[in-house]
Amino acid sequence: MIEAGHIEALRALLGEKGLLAAAADMAAYETGARYDKGRAAFVARPASTAEVSAVVAYCVRHAIPLVPQSGNTGLVSGSTPDASGAQGVLSLDRLTGVFELDPVNRTVRAGAGLRLSDLNGRLEEHGLFFPIDLGADPRLGGMVATNTGGSRFLRYGDVRRNTLGLTVVLGDEAGTVLDLSSALRKNNTGVDWKQLFVGTSGAFGVVTECVLNLEPLPRQSATALLAPSSSEAVPALLMAMEDALGSYLSAFEGMSGNAVRAALDHVPSLRNPFGDGRVPDFVILAEVSRTNAPRAGEQPLDAVLEEVLAAIWEKDDALLADAFVGPPHETWALRHALSEGVKHRGRLIAFDLAFRRGDIMRFLDRMKAEMPERFPGVEICDFGHVGDGGVHFNLVVAKDDPRLADGAFEAALREWVISVCVEDFQGSFSAEHAIGRKNQAFYDRYTPAEIRRLSAALKAAASPGPLGAVEF
Repeated sequence: MIEAGHIEALRALLGEKGLLAAAADMAAYETGARYDKGRAAFVARPASTAEVSAVVAYCVRHAIPLVPQSGNTGLVSGSTPDASGAQGVLSLDRLTGVFELDPVNRTVRAGAGLRLSDLNGRLEEHGLFFPIDLGADPRLGGMVATNTGGSRFLRYGDVRRNTLGLTVVLGDEAGTVLDLSSALRKNNTGVDWKQLFVGTSGAFGVVTECVLNLEPLPRQSATALLAPSSSEAVPALLMAMEDALGSYLSAFEGMSGNAVRAALDHVPSLRNPFGDGRVPDFVILAEVSRTNAPRAGEQPLDAVLEEVLAAIWEKDDALLADAFVGPPHETWALRHALSEGVKHRGRLIAFDLAFRRGDIMRFLDRMKAEMPERFPGVEICDFGHVGDGGVHFNLVVAKDDPRLADGAFEAALREWVISVCVEDFQGSFSAEHAIGRKNQAFYDRYTPAEIRRLSAALKAAASPGPLGAVEF
């Protein structure tokens, strides 16, 4: 714990609403979205960039470690304090006052504490949206810090691709404010410094404002649930649909049968489109969309999708075993229910992995073949973004399984899965969840020494103070 004098000094900087120190008030900030729980010395809740600067400067001068926290929806222990009670949490939840929309430029300048749902709710009347589709509802600062991807990465890319500018407070004794808030899409006048703060988990600096690229809201969409004829058929099916649909194809999501069953069991209102209670071993959610209003004589998108699927069905290579074109709201409701469904099935041991697109199904096949022998009783409930090579490789263990009491069990399971991913498939152990305490050891092991040295030097130059939950 830190001295009481520091608490009072920080309260003087932020006011009563801006500084929490009572255990009951801090509990929500100490508990993460996936089992992690720490102990905070305090929770600072600045309401402006100037207040963030003042808090960071004070803490750096007094060697008080700070963990920036955005929406606290992260899954790798990157936004919660450790168990020492010596770290303060720097919450962005009051940084919501900035909202400057430029509809002609299709950009918005927004506070880092604004939630994704709030941002898109305010943009909807202008026919625009920030095109990062997620099951969770994070705040913008955390989305930048973790470089979030989402279900429509295939068409729109990740947060990095859609970030034009930032305002950042550095972790130094001055709490230096960097204004990198240009709204230009083309600016080739030197180092693109904003990228230093995208995907680095808040360790290089605290994002307080974002300038984001916006896209026109789709006015037409159609979705289908596809059962591929085999796992080997999935890459060919993806290429066939990309060839036939071009930029209309906005999502190509993979869902294991186990994950779909978990969602159907957890949310009784969801409809099983496959009938007779059966669920295929693997299901693809495909979406096509257009941003223009329907025009006279234009073929509706559901007809386009049906026509493309019929052509694929009739080919000799038999890529499809089944297909259902259905209402987008029902299809996406199933996809967005997967996370909660899997979480309620048992104790979740989760991974966020990335592969070359042609390797993702080979990895999953290997896991299905070897898991029963290596770790019997562990159920694979994977789902993810086949179109961009990402997979949320979720493993479920029964809550009463005695192995859960032995920390070595989960450690061995993690070691095996990630070693296969990185060493055998040249994949990534963190596709879009960034680096937190859960991934620190793998970062240290798999990041080349020269890259770690350069990263540490950049961190020391930008934010020499104890900022963030990650050691670069």
